[in-house]
Amino acid sequence: MKVASLAAGVILLMVLWGALLPFADRTSFTIHMIAHMGVVAGAAPLIAIGLSGTRLDLPARLPWFSPIVASLAELLAVWTWHIPALRALSESTVAIASIEQLIFLVAGLALWLSCLGGLGAGRDGRRMAGAVGLLFTSMHMTLLGALLALSPRPLYGNGEVTCFGLSLSPIGDQQAGGVIMLLVGAAVYLAGGVSLLATTLNSNGLETSGRRGW
Repeated sequence: MKVASLAAGVILLMVLWGALLPFADRTSFTIHMIAHMGVVAGAAPLIAIGLSGTRLDLPARLPWFSPIVASLAELLAVWTWHIPALRALSESTVAIASIEQLIFLVAGLALWLSCLGGLGAGRDGRRMAGAVGLLFTSMHMTLLGALLALSPRPLYGNGEVTCFGLSLSPIGDQQAGGVIMLLVGAAVYLAGGVSLLATTLNSNGLETSGRRGW
């Protein structure tokens, strides 16, 4: 399963970075958001599952590398790269766009690996911290997505863009991108947080039942 997950994550990255971004209209905020969510909410968790328990499992080597720290780092990365001036810079320069995508991958992978990885000892504590980190990330992505979707004026660009053959106005393009963040990003992180919380509660319940039976 880990090998398949790792392969799926790498293939998804290849599709996003090798097929979508080079040939799509990079000035489209919707295209940007598809790539962004594909990296942090698609490829990153898949790759993290594949790397957990290996020598590249950083949480197992760095105890301070907690889900809370990683969630704050991702918040900084996500909100910083959606500042209008940085978005315009990223859209105009391939080198800056590449740096942006790498930062999204590193931040997303750091968060998911900090939640899913680590040594067997202390896993319950890390799962609980991971649940908090993922739920916090879901909340701030919900907030950013809502702000973008409900904004009365466009924050990015001032001309029509093309998204998969469709012409979109600046405000329509921004609203579509915000909705994608709401539907994909917020939902995936929410599901991940709830799943970790449920796993921890079930684990503790089984341990308690075992002690009583013993």
